[in-house]
Amino acid sequence: MTMPKIARPVRRRGQGTLTRMDPLSAAGAWILRTRWLVRAPIAVYRAGLGRLLGSRVLMLEHRGRTSGRTRFVCLEVVERSTPDTMVVVSGFGERSQWYQNLRARPECFVSQGRVRRARATARFLSDGEAATILARYQQRRPADWRMLKAALERATGRSVTHLPMVELVLGPGPR
Repeated sequence: MTMPKIARPVRRRGQGTLTRMDPLSAAGAWILRTRWLVRAPIAVYRAGLGRLLGSRVLMLEHRGRTSGRTRFVCLEVVERSTPDTMVVVSGFGERSQWYQNLRARPECFVSQGRVRRARATARFLSDGEAATILARYQQRRPADWRMLKAALERATGRSVTHLPMVELVLGPGPR
């Protein structure tokens, strides 16, 4: 078994400091850029087997902002302050399609574990709230954070300094 490479800072013009990643981070970045792999958990949820993915992953059902068509995305839950609230992070920033769609129409559905299509409303967290939650996540899951950060930096080509977050509040919402 070969040892992973030690991460070293790398400077790229206009992009701040990036980190060279070990092979695991490179694989994570490749997965994030490979549509069919990122979308694979959606089929698991739609088959009614979402509980197999545990409580850290949810499927978000939302409407396209221009097409009005139903869209799906699976996201990691970074914090759950109450049973009826879940915080998810947009690893690709505010340009993510699901994030922009929720901006246009915050009513959505959430499936997680045994729960299927629970009504929810999106609330966009301020930069301060997001930074606080991200700091807690880094403390609770330091190894996960290092891997996620490295994979996101490699996939986006930018240093991860700020990640927009959305709180999903279960309850009355769309029909």
